[in-house]
Amino acid sequence: MKTIKIAGVPEHFNLPWHLSIENGEYESVGIDLQWTDVPEGTGKMCQMLRDRETDIAVILTEGIVKDIVAGNPSKIVQVYVESPLIWGIHVGASSKYQHLDDLDNTKVAISRYGSGSQLMAYVNANNQSWNTDTLAFEIVNTIDGAVEALTNGAADYFMWERFMTKPLVDQGVFRRVADCPTPWPCFVIAVRNEILEAQPDIISQILDIINITTTDFKEIPSIDKTLALEFHQKIEDIQEWLSLTEWSQNPLTEKMLNKIQNQLFDLKIIDKKGTFAEIVKAL
Repeated sequence: MKTIKIAGVPEHFNLPWHLSIENGEYESVGIDLQWTDVPEGTGKMCQMLRDRETDIAVILTEGIVKDIVAGNPSKIVQVYVESPLIWGIHVGASSKYQHLDDLDNTKVAISRYGSGSQLMAYVNANNQSWNTDTLAFEIVNTIDGAVEALTNGAADYFMWERFMTKPLVDQGVFRRVADCPTPWPCFVIAVRNEILEAQPDIISQILDIINITTTDFKEIPSIDKTLALEFHQKIEDIQEWLSLTEWSQNPLTEKMLNKIQNQLFDLKIIDKKGTFAEIVKAL
């Protein structure tokens, strides 16, 4: 049995991984796939790849591209979710800010530097023609930290996946003032180079299994009810999310990578661009 460590956020996107692990599909081909939930998100997972604490990360596209360009010894092997991530832009329930325009020159809560919540703050600021050089950040680590920061005024707004934060909106903890979809596929699968070089066949087997699972995922009977129960969501919210979400079984194309890098470079999120071969390894 070959042990492979994998990490991802504890969100509905990753239920296909949990189902295929629970069904024993990796074990049946001699792979002990060990999943770790990482509520801190992409910045933390980038560090885990660097520190060899995980072999694979199911990770936000913009975050891992940025970190590979900055020296993370990993490569993207596949797109995992083709559709954009819809980032909700949230303020505290009692915040004086009512509209997106009000948030210019305020402080944004982020999980950590290099996280999707930070990078998308730049994307949103650029979309609104704000000065991205003056963005101010408060590190909050997790959604719970964001609740605390927005409630006590340590930060003014927080960007996170819209549906995962919807219960906090429903409970009157957050107000959502706007949405900001990613201009690229939201999740990719990244693997440490050391594992890619030593175990390419194992990684290919893992991809084959997850791709079969995601291809048929929406057809699983009562999957909307399963997701709603698992992630404490309203069934109508899960049904909307499912209608907007498209998993992928394809590698990241050079054209899409160029688009992503050009936008990150224009936003000064990266100061150089990597080559396709440095960032992507199609198996």
